[in-house]
Amino acid sequence: MKLSIVATLYKSSSNINEFYQRATSVASQFAGDDYEIVLVNDGSPDNSIQIAIEMAENDSHLVVIDLSRNFGHHNAMRAGLEHSSGDYVFLIDSDLEEEPEWLLDFAEQMCDEQIDVVYGVQENRKGGWVERWGGEIYYTILNWLLRIDHPRNITTARLMKRHYVDAFLQFKELETVISCLWVITGFKQIPRVVKKHSRNQTTYSFYKKLSYMTKTITSFSDAPLKIIFFSGLIIFLAAITYAIFLVVNRIFMSAPLSGWTSIMVSIWILGGMIISFIGIIGIYLSKIYFETKQRPYIIVRRIYGKSN
Repeated sequence: MKLSIVATLYKSSSNINEFYQRATSVASQFAGDDYEIVLVNDGSPDNSIQIAIEMAENDSHLVVIDLSRNFGHHNAMRAGLEHSSGDYVFLIDSDLEEEPEWLLDFAEQMCDEQIDVVYGVQENRKGGWVERWGGEIYYTILNWLLRIDHPRNITTARLMKRHYVDAFLQFKELETVISCLWVITGFKQIPRVVKKHSRNQTTYSFYKKLSYMTKTITSFSDAPLKIIFFSGLIIFLAAITYAIFLVVNRIFMSAPLSGWTSIMVSIWILGGMIISFIGIIGIYLSKIYFETKQRPYIIVRRIYGKSN
């Protein structure tokens, strides 16, 4: 099969028909009749799955993967890639903030430059100045801690060759941070500037963004553990230096030892640091705990429209 278009469904009932029509049109232009559209229902609470099943009954090109519950966007995308079979795989969100027609532009650039992946980057990050500056700070911290060149303001939309997808699927961790896995998979990847539409209000609150950042850093970097070690070393050296100063001051200067306030402040600061450091170590231990369970990252309830 020449082409697979992969998208996820979550509260997509208002967009799925238009997305299907536009995806079908662009797939026909690229691959003729040799294509498939893989839709992964990620436990959508609306009637997205019913609409998708009806379309699959009337179109042999359409495959619907119905997950048993909501497993998260990244896991749903990974499930879609596992069930794709095309020589080229076009991954895209179904909310129409990203255009299915980008496939043709991506394919043209892929052919011209002989590369393995073309991925979209936003021309301008959507949202106000807080959102834009927050994004810049996020990617700066991320690249510093992870020691990788993570693209800024990337979109879900990307066109990939089959050997790249097969290499990506070799990663087996349960806690998937897909944007980082794209990077460390390697191969020749080129960005393409796109204009992403803003049709829906973001569902990512500040807490969710902070949690995602924590998940990303602890999944791909041991830098927080090194920071704990060096912080402890600095505090130890500072404490030794201050202890020597107090002894010298007491013996040679006969100065009384006072400073109840400084002692209490030190106790509170060190206590807070110790608790936070234990928390960081706990996050890493929890990741080991969940990975050793080897639970499946998704469970498929049923597949509709799969001819084989």
